[in-house]
Amino acid sequence: MHIKIRLFLIFFLFSSITIFAQSREKEELQKTKQNLEREITELNQMLRETQKNTKSSVKQLAIIKKKINAREALVGSINREVKQLDETIFLNERDIYRLKKELDTLKVKYAKSIVFAYKNRSSYEYLNFLFSAGSFNDAIKRVAYLKSYRQNRETQANTIVKSENLLKEKVGLLSNNKKERLTTLEVQNKQLLVLQDDKKEQDQVVVGLKGKELEISKQLKDKEGQRQKVALAINAVIRREIEEAKKRDEAKRLKALEDARKLQASKNAEAAKNNSTAAISKPSTTKGNTNEPATGVSSASKDRNYSPLESTPEGMEMSVNFENNKGRLPWPVSNGIVTVGFGTQNYAGTKLIQKSDGIEIAVAVGSSVRCVADGEVVYVGEMADELVVLVRHGKYFTGYKNLASFNVSRDQQVKAGTVLGKSGTSIDGEGGILFMIMNDKSVAQNPMPWLKGR
Repeated sequence: MHIKIRLFLIFFLFSSITIFAQSREKEELQKTKQNLEREITELNQMLRETQKNTKSSVKQLAIIKKKINAREALVGSINREVKQLDETIFLNERDIYRLKKELDTLKVKYAKSIVFAYKNRSSYEYLNFLFSAGSFNDAIKRVAYLKSYRQNRETQANTIVKSENLLKEKVGLLSNNKKERLTTLEVQNKQLLVLQDDKKEQDQVVVGLKGKELEISKQLKDKEGQRQKVALAINAVIRREIEEAKKRDEAKRLKALEDARKLQASKNAEAAKNNSTAAISKPSTTKGNTNEPATGVSSASKDRNYSPLESTPEGMEMSVNFENNKGRLPWPVSNGIVTVGFGTQNYAGTKLIQKSDGIEIAVAVGSSVRCVADGEVVYVGEMADELVVLVRHGKYFTGYKNLASFNVSRDQQVKAGTVLGKSGTSIDGEGGILFMIMNDKSVAQNPMPWLKGR
């Protein structure tokens, strides 16, 4: 009987742990759903604003595609919630079956013990049982047995009550789970219908794009021309930074050589003055190596390709910190939606193609644009009729384009979160910025793997 009670307690503990795990998973699913619903709301609002701009048909398509992706992710999240509810219902039904079976067994055993107690209820049977013992020790054992037997019946009764309460609780949970499942399926069906509407809207925009393909092709051509000009200007800035770093590197090397020469000359003069046996000392073995970075370079540079931008401990530290924060860099704006991704964008159903060296983030005009990592401002000004800020982080560069105003100046040291300026209007007439990441080879990087998830 004690084994049965222990098994019941283990079963109760296991059920509690399972319920807790399912509760946490449900909370995570709810959080994901809320984030997706908020994103869809923002996209709908942005789409309404974009539809007012006759130049932004391509952007409308990008927003709708993003909304469809978010809606599909939401449907997937709801589907996972339904599966979780199915699993919960299955586990609860299994627990109810086990509890009923266990409860029946407990009641049968308890009934037998009650019948036995009833048959032996008189004091005569009790005394006869004690005095029939063969020895005093045997009598003591019989007293302990009778006492234990009474306690066991009480435990049985308590266990039956607990089992009945747990069974009622499980039945109530099962009923709620089934109701929640039906409600969730209704929500999923509604989202699937809205998803169909989103896809129809996308088809309509594609038809509209085809009708204005020549006009939009010209817009994209102008944008591509601007992209190329900005890329050339950024490359020039990066080359300038590398050349300046090389000059500083060479100046440090020459100064180190000159300091070594003066030190050796001083030692030689002192030796000659004292008429020591080492009047003519051996030449110093300290020589500059034009193939190595300047003295004082971090030892970490020996394990990576040499870059003049990492020839100082500060430059090396910024590079390493930037790399170590990949996937954790803060976003340059506090909110907004990525409307154009990195690389080449092909718009389904059309021949339209758009290239991007970064990501375009749609935000309200005048939004604060912040630096994503510690660094030094190396450019503030105009590039191809757009205001741009470039920040160097060791051998990496971040670019912030489509600004309306600046809050920083060249050579200024900035921290992650420093406001660089305010967002402006892009070439297509919409509020937003272009965020870029480049290395010292002027190769553009996809910013998405570098930024932390929202």
